[in-house]
Amino acid sequence: MNKGSSRAPYDAVLLIPVICLMALGLVVVYSSSSPLASHQVGDANFYLKRQVSYCMLGIVIMILAKNIPCTLYKKLVYPLLIFSLALLVLLFVPGLGHEVGGARRWLRFGSLSMQPTEVVKFSLAVFMAYSMSKKGSGMASFSRGLVPHLFVAGTVMALVVMQPDLGTAVIIGCWLLVMLFVGGVRFDQVFATVLVLIPVTFWLVLHADYRLKRWWAFLRPWEDPDGIGFQIIHSFFAFGSGGILGAGLGNSKQKLFYLPEAHTDFAFSIVAEEMGLVGVTLFILLFGVVIVQGIRISLAAPDLYSSYLAFGLVCFIGIQVLVNMGVVMGLLPTKGLTLPFISYGGSSLIMNLFAAGVLMNISSRS
Repeated sequence: MNKGSSRAPYDAVLLIPVICLMALGLVVVYSSSSPLASHQVGDANFYLKRQVSYCMLGIVIMILAKNIPCTLYKKLVYPLLIFSLALLVLLFVPGLGHEVGGARRWLRFGSLSMQPTEVVKFSLAVFMAYSMSKKGSGMASFSRGLVPHLFVAGTVMALVVMQPDLGTAVIIGCWLLVMLFVGGVRFDQVFATVLVLIPVTFWLVLHADYRLKRWWAFLRPWEDPDGIGFQIIHSFFAFGSGGILGAGLGNSKQKLFYLPEAHTDFAFSIVAEEMGLVGVTLFILLFGVVIVQGIRISLAAPDLYSSYLAFGLVCFIGIQVLVNMGVVMGLLPTKGLTLPFISYGGSSLIMNLFAAGVLMNISSRS
């Protein structure tokens, strides 16, 4: 097989930790969700069975992505971007946008549902890779480098904030700043953008009571242990009681209706309680291998577009891992973000596996 073929062997250094994380995620989902599933639907395996189906579909999509030339996305960059923006707009259409906890983050089509922001992340990565590679040294120009990318990403962030989902908008904003810096935008322009975005973010926090409560829970959780501080305090209990080796698989106490969102946003807390420091370290190492290998794939990519695309995809995964772990350990305010490959949910898992397939396609051409 020739070196340039997209059917070259899979990148084992990336594939093995991804598969390990997905398999461990099934264990975590079952352990953390079984009491809730038994209480809600009378079937302790309910969430596990759904997650297994997401994994099977995600693996098929990852294999397809591995064998689809990533140059195809470059040809479809604007249709992909328009399609993802349309999905965000559809969230506000009655009957399509599904509201949970006061936020419209899901599209419902009969019994099927999806989270458009996961598709948006990929289309943004393709757009940035295409645009930055096309502009080249022009990225240092304010009008060519900063403005158009800030406009496109700003439109996406505005639609996401309207859901409302400030946490995801902040993730996209941080990702954008990293991409702009890597793409060649001058540091003073990036820094000026940060100075503008910070007060805008604080204004959005100050003008929403539930966001203020999250900030207060982050700063002073123990002042209201049965109210706004309840979730993060029980996450602390999970980490504190895990010790070195953990309480053992299935032996978590916090999942027994103490820790809300134990199988989604706070799945890593259950990992800490049941697997202890050893388990936490294992998960961090696996994520570390995925991120480092993704960066290596980016650096070894055969062209600038592929390099930027690989970096953009792995950067999204890395930022979300850091934010989720920071939230459950009380280092960041609660943002409602899942842990890639681990937390329950189809949209996130499938799109992350799709991203892994794209990374392996780029690796095969390096």
